[in-house]
Amino acid sequence: MTVAAFLLLAIIVSAQTDFSGTWKLNKEKSTMNSEFSMAPSDIIIIQKGNDMSLERHVSFQDQTMTINEKFTLDGKECINDGMMDSKKKSVAQFSDDKKVLTIDSKIPMQDGAEIAIKEIFSIVDGKLIMDSSSKSSFGDMSEKLTFDKQ
Repeated sequence: MTVAAFLLLAIIVSAQTDFSGTWKLNKEKSTMNSEFSMAPSDIIIIQKGNDMSLERHVSFQDQTMTINEKFTLDGKECINDGMMDSKKKSVAQFSDDKKVLTIDSKIPMQDGAEIAIKEIFSIVDGKLIMDSSSKSSFGDMSEKLTFDKQ
């Protein structure tokens, strides 16, 4: 009996937050950049075990695009398509308590520099929160996006 209780406790403690779902941007509860924002209007997240895929629907300068990315959640580097035929290298890793997921990414730029992006995902009161920041030769930027589950 105690072995079964211990195994159940180990499973509960190691359970990571599941971000799966279709999430719509709540502009009123988000803090976005006024001049330049790549905030997706919605995100579809599929999370199974150690794998996560993100489908972001983004509108920028009157163009809509879909950005598809795949990650492993074990801290190993993942490579996805970046901007202008570049390769975006990312590492996704859960916090020790398995409630917060951080994705650190780097995208090389044509001038030899790079864009560093940090996205921190959490669920607060049933809402998906994404704290996003980037650093590049163009400057630093940060946004706090709130998404409602659909």
